[in-house]
Amino acid sequence: MMEMGLDIKDLMFDLGRAARRAQPILARATSEQKNTALQGAAAELRARVGEILAANELDLRAATSGQMSAAMQDRLRLDAKRVEAMARGVEEVATLANPVGRVLAAWERPNGLQISRVAVPLGVIGIIYESRPNVTADAAALCLKSGNAAILRGGSESAQSSAAIHAAMIAGIEAAGLPAGAVQRVPVIDREAVGVMLSEMREFIDVVVPRGGKSLVERVQREARVPVIGHLDGNCHVYVDRDATLAMAESIVLNAKLRRTGICGAAETLLVDRAAVSSQLAPLVRALLEAGCAVRGDAETQAVDARVAAANEADWGTEYLDAILAVKVVDGVEGAIEHIARYGSGHTESIVTDNAATAELFLSRVDSAIVLHNASTQYADGGEFGMGAEIGISTDRFHARGPVGVEQLTSYKYVVRGSGQVRP
Repeated sequence: MMEMGLDIKDLMFDLGRAARRAQPILARATSEQKNTALQGAAAELRARVGEILAANELDLRAATSGQMSAAMQDRLRLDAKRVEAMARGVEEVATLANPVGRVLAAWERPNGLQISRVAVPLGVIGIIYESRPNVTADAAALCLKSGNAAILRGGSESAQSSAAIHAAMIAGIEAAGLPAGAVQRVPVIDREAVGVMLSEMREFIDVVVPRGGKSLVERVQREARVPVIGHLDGNCHVYVDRDATLAMAESIVLNAKLRRTGICGAAETLLVDRAAVSSQLAPLVRALLEAGCAVRGDAETQAVDARVAAANEADWGTEYLDAILAVKVVDGVEGAIEHIARYGSGHTESIVTDNAATAELFLSRVDSAIVLHNASTQYADGGEFGMGAEIGISTDRFHARGPVGVEQLTSYKYVVRGSGQVRP
């Protein structure tokens, strides 16, 4: 709770000072210390599952009484299985190699100077997120492992859940002898805290990571006075080629769209090769409709099923985050590449084909953070990449791209060793 008389700026500056004090300790922490803290935090998550679910129930009651969509409620909802998944994710981060101190490159100059590029933490990371309370555990674990202090600002809709998860993480961190300031949670839901975080804390925060809806990310990118790692939209595509196997295409399309509609890796547009219309389009559209997915299509797609609504220009660039899919017929792989370049958000795209040459053309020419062959776009996830967890997906071209895990939360410095050399 915030003390009476302490304003938002004072509160945030106190968090910033505590993070700055904690970060050098984390940067020096051994792998054993960090792993002990993470294993302890995982154990606390399991031990406190009842408390976490009770807190989540309070958040869900507030969400169902408001205007939150079903997809957003799914992001917010926790159960014992999801809490266990959080704990396993924290443990998986503990098993990863220590990213700090890695020698990324080393060479010797003709004058005898030995130069190496060594991984170091980014510093203090501010993470601003909505709805998904598991981000609290993921972000805390990844920042701790990579030697970064974290200031977490979750959404008001997940405040109770995030507080309970944060308490479990801190219990594990402190039991390992590391400072509680390593991972702090903004204890107020006032939006002013976000403004202070973005525009007035350059001396405390080195980078901000937004994780949430378009309006949140737009605000962060607009107001931040420090570097931002993140993505604005997840307008992901699946392209079904003329050489695709129908059974595989159907399985991938349904999973990519409907497994979880509210995540950024969910497919939002299906592109079908014009040469495959007679064999692929109608069965795929029918399967989507029968699975409860609304389809918005171009004229050729509407012609195969009367239940297809007409797509307009805006549909090709829309991230629905719902059981809605835009469908368009394109002129082969070149048409798919052209469509994605025009309308895509640079997040995740998949091609379904048995033709290896066509697949390689797609993989090399599509300029998105993640490109897949014969796999669902819902694999756009740090855990599925073997990173243990992720702090988000980046579509930036600087520093980090794709899932942001422990290695992506480091920078580097140059270490130069000499034997008395002076520059002539």
